[in-house]
Amino acid sequence: MRVLILGGGAIGRALAESLSGEFDVTIVERDEVRASALEEGGFNVVKGDFSYTATLLKAGIDRAELVVITTMNVETVKKTVYVIRTNNRDVPIIAVLPDGVSLDDVISQVKDEFEADVRVDYAISPRTALKEALVRTVETVGERKNADLLVKKLRELKSQSDSLLILMHDNPDPDSIASATALSVIAGTLGFKTQIAYGGEITHHENRAFVNLLGIDLRRVSRGSYEMKRHPIIALVDCQPNGNLTTLEQEDYGKIKVVIDHHQVLQHLMDLLPNDAFIDIRPEVHSSASILAEYFRMLNLTLTPRLATALFYGVYTDTKKFSKLSHVDLKAIEFLAGNVDYELLDKIEHPDISTETAEILARAIMNRRIYKNVLISNVGFITNRDAIAESADFLLRLEGITTVLVFGIVEDRIEISARTRDVRVNIGAALREAFGEIGSGGGHSQSGGARIPLGLFKLAKDKNSLLRLAEEAITEKFLEALKVKEG
Repeated sequence: MRVLILGGGAIGRALAESLSGEFDVTIVERDEVRASALEEGGFNVVKGDFSYTATLLKAGIDRAELVVITTMNVETVKKTVYVIRTNNRDVPIIAVLPDGVSLDDVISQVKDEFEADVRVDYAISPRTALKEALVRTVETVGERKNADLLVKKLRELKSQSDSLLILMHDNPDPDSIASATALSVIAGTLGFKTQIAYGGEITHHENRAFVNLLGIDLRRVSRGSYEMKRHPIIALVDCQPNGNLTTLEQEDYGKIKVVIDHHQVLQHLMDLLPNDAFIDIRPEVHSSASILAEYFRMLNLTLTPRLATALFYGVYTDTKKFSKLSHVDLKAIEFLAGNVDYELLDKIEHPDISTETAEILARAIMNRRIYKNVLISNVGFITNRDAIAESADFLLRLEGITTVLVFGIVEDRIEISARTRDVRVNIGAALREAFGEIGSGGGHSQSGGARIPLGLFKLAKDKNSLLRLAEEAITEKFLEALKVKEG
């Protein structure tokens, strides 16, 4: 891809260094000294003022496939955008704007000053970028803290005994079983001998298949039994001392040193447990398996396909087939999906989810891109066209999302499914407008589809390039039809 970077300062040079090798990068810089230094650094440089047509033509603006404006001088940005659009109407533009200046303001000013309608595809402000980076870092610190505190507590307990009973609620479901298994693995890395136990029955055929196919070692225990008494340390997973946990006697409460759960905190829980117990209860998360997946991610522990499959299915069942997801659940799905044994999953899960559908759904989640309340996802090269529609149906359930488009490449064409619950949008009409001229598109007001022959896309050098080109084109045309700005 041919990329023009307008401005060779700190941002421009750093961006060029990151993109060089994978992309054909040209820097446009008017300062003679800086331009010479960039050339000495091995960069392809065009000297001149990039807000002038002659300079941009020399740099190949007519052949550019992406332009990045790195200056934050608003007057220069406005003039440069106008010149770019005069010579290349379709090239995507990324602009860096100073804090307090909106993209809408810039476009409006260009329209007033130059009497021209222009489009800037993406805009980034330092304050927004810094805020988002800080939020991600704070989240990571919090995730790391929880995992480190668990390990610290387990190491402290290991100095007292190497025997750990991991107790689930009486009739454990996949979320409980998977979470207990994951905690057993974590404890095992620290030298514990663990036993996973429950007090009731595993009767559901899917749950029995889950245990048998994954080879999970569980033991049924009863209140006051030897198994309950012989373990000096108890961990509760996906449960708290309440009505669905009947195996505990009063004397057992003092042995509970770890509680991991995603249900609402029970009243007087702190009065029942030792003061030094590790407690990680998160009612905002919809699956205990998501919490355990976070521990694995933060501790950089090896995740086997069987354990990944167990945790993935645990998240799936407790989030009502991925229809109710917190950001912790989403991160867990992204983390687990690459290690899931989908053939094994197909034997466990409900038959309406095939192996390929589950894999495509995982891809749809990982590859999602959000533009305000619109989500677009690329599921890559597939053979099951129906899975695209199923992925679109699922993604529409995500909080804050009102319109979804999912596409994949099937043989010699791009297949698209779109869904909306926005009453202001007619999705069939939007698909016809976006893709009618280069393929076919249509449907009803809330759902529709489109098909585009690969055609010129086949000229891409490899599959990754083909997917990038397809995603850029589809995103631009769909958002344009919806009248949504990408910035």
